[in-house]
Amino acid sequence: MQGMLKAKLLPLLVLLLVTACTTPQKPFDVSGRSEHLQQAQPIDNCSVGCPSGGIGLTLNRQAYTLNNNGSTKFANWVAYKITKETSASGRPRNWKTDPDVPAGETLNPVDYKGASVALKINRGHQANLASMGGVSDWQTLNYLTNITPQKTDLNQGAWARLEDKERNLSKAPDVDAVYVATGPLYEKNIGSLPGTNKIHTIPSGYWKVIFTGSTPANGLYAAFIMEQSTPRSANFCDFQVTVNEIEERSGLTLWSGLPQDVQANLKSKRGQLPQKIGCASTAVSTD
Repeated sequence: MQGMLKAKLLPLLVLLLVTACTTPQKPFDVSGRSEHLQQAQPIDNCSVGCPSGGIGLTLNRQAYTLNNNGSTKFANWVAYKITKETSASGRPRNWKTDPDVPAGETLNPVDYKGASVALKINRGHQANLASMGGVSDWQTLNYLTNITPQKTDLNQGAWARLEDKERNLSKAPDVDAVYVATGPLYEKNIGSLPGTNKIHTIPSGYWKVIFTGSTPANGLYAAFIMEQSTPRSANFCDFQVTVNEIEERSGLTLWSGLPQDVQANLKSKRGQLPQKIGCASTAVSTD
């Protein structure tokens, strides 16, 4: 009897084993649903190394990578990669608190109440909407971790014109990508936002480094520093600096993925990119 039972069960066991070996198993995602997961494209907003030296939480998103400063309440730096696919117009400015940052380390929309009138400032995007509004998580551009209080004349003047140039540069046939890193400086007191009791520090100025291609080693890079007091009519070309100066004044290290000798050579000179975005040729300067 037992022999007959084993004989009947054996084909069934074989069938189960074959089925288990040949039926693809669906991966299990974090939401608890068994389904095929799409592989996310790797995010590289820096190419030759994101800025280092900032103490705080680093967030890596499609729209940008940033390092948040819980003391100042603003990002130490923001890096983003502009391509022919990332630009978009007409994106709304829906300000939101960053849900991925502890509440005590960033601001809320209400904290900006009254600031425009009292300080003549705008909520200034570091990674801007027009350049990065075409990415899948573009809404994160309006998170207040990507925003700083920027004087209206700077925000709508030379800074905006520089953003226009970097975006237009990305549309050139010979340019695949434009890498941008930007951040604040804190070199003098600018006042405080009148609508909040949270401890914070308004930037006194801003730096920006731009390069095309996959590396600045080809010489097509540019670096700028603009103060909050920059007049609306100012020409961004007049604010060119070396990367060395940005590092000295910000306390950060840029392009750490490059060999040390290459870094030293590039950082001490002004690059040739400004000539491609409308600036007159200037003599190479070193620190």
